[in-house]
Amino acid sequence: MSPEAELWQAVRAAYGDQMVTAPAALAGVPVGEPRATLPDEVAERLEEMTRRDTPVDVVNALTERFMDSARRAGSDQVTPARVVRAVRHFAPDLPDDATVFDPACGIGMLLLSVAPGTATRRRGREVDPDSARFAQLRADLMGRSDVRVLAADSLRADQWQGLGADLVVCDPPAGVTEWGREELLLDARWELGTPSKAEGELAWLQHAYAHARPGGHVLMVMPASVAYRGAGRRIRAEPVRRGIVRQVVALPPGTATSRARPVHLWCLRRPGPGEGAHTVLTVRLIDLTDNGPDDLPEPRPEQIVDVPLVELLDDTVDPTPGNHLEARHRDYPGEYVALREELEEEIRRLAAPLPGLVPGGGTGSLDGATTGVADLIRAGPVEYQGGLPVSTSDRLDTDYLRGFLRSAANTRRSTGASGTHRLDVRGTRIPRMGIAGQRRYGSAFRALSEFEEGMRRVDELSRRLAEVVRDGLTAGAPAPEE
Repeated sequence: MSPEAELWQAVRAAYGDQMVTAPAALAGVPVGEPRATLPDEVAERLEEMTRRDTPVDVVNALTERFMDSARRAGSDQVTPARVVRAVRHFAPDLPDDATVFDPACGIGMLLLSVAPGTATRRRGREVDPDSARFAQLRADLMGRSDVRVLAADSLRADQWQGLGADLVVCDPPAGVTEWGREELLLDARWELGTPSKAEGELAWLQHAYAHARPGGHVLMVMPASVAYRGAGRRIRAEPVRRGIVRQVVALPPGTATSRARPVHLWCLRRPGPGEGAHTVLTVRLIDLTDNGPDDLPEPRPEQIVDVPLVELLDDTVDPTPGNHLEARHRDYPGEYVALREELEEEIRRLAAPLPGLVPGGGTGSLDGATTGVADLIRAGPVEYQGGLPVSTSDRLDTDYLRGFLRSAANTRRSTGASGTHRLDVRGTRIPRMGIAGQRRYGSAFRALSEFEEGMRRVDELSRRLAEVVRDGLTAGAPAPEE
């Protein structure tokens, strides 16, 4: 095995479930911290590896191993590389003297990755001390003197209240209900409304927005459910109404490999000096859910729609991109023409199956002897296949049998007091008739069944046609002729 693999095996054996402690401890050695704090085998493997590689290479290799371990374990502890790439893609251009802030930075994946070509100040907060320490050590080893990471609970102890960042990025903990709501009910950060206990993600969103300077941007990685949960409707409505939400991106399935649920990227901007809500009239929604997780996050034109604010401010305030793209990019005129042609053709074919009938000379029912269907089943000429009676004899026509089983007399026998129809062969009877007569009747019954099936298709096509026309007209896609 390579020295790197041997080192990681020693780390796993020594640290077990406390895996984030190991990279932080190992990363401290190249910057002068004592090796005595490391287990003997880990220290030996590290020394062997540092003889061959630079400290930065060693720490980067440890980071990759740790990220892979977190991904395999389904952990939310590390922002996946695919999410980092998406955030970098949609991040705005920043000046060289900009400030980037991540209030839940973990080991610094987002904080150290966005705006890579600028000499920005970077500030991070992380509640887990080992993760915060590892993030700071990674920055130190890379010579990033512009990075400062503190270990603290951002929501409960906001030590950087006066910080106004040009860009706030955040992949907050998802599904956490104990985020401190009772302690923070009167907090000034709830500018858009006090989040419920179940809406911790909207608390993080407002915390991030509170640290965006005028004209600054916020990029939040959010579970897709934040866009439609009922408890967050009022808070979602406020940033939409104010023109703060500029873009919502639905990322491809599998982008956040450690999460089973889909993920959105919310892009917000605090209005700059002299800007009001009236300057923003739409929200851009981008649906990348048809893309692969490793595809470049560059949307195609048909994956983008600019939705007027007034359309989002309904009873649900749901900015899920797919819900709005489907209506905007459907080819309503094309669907209408195709359905209309199909309906017209179905109507033309409808009369063809109807059987030709002549006066029978009877009194409304066939005279003569009849045979019980139960007797035919016991004797063998009739059996059930797929829930339907089938003739197994060349002396009995199947269509003739099924047609007479649906006669008015047999239907009455099979209808219970509640009005429910359930075929009961115990009382059903069919006329006795030669096979030639049976086939003549069977052909008529078969034609009638084809007519009924055609009527069902016409009914379904009519419903779909009316739906396409109504939805298309209300979406403004087609317009009525003069």
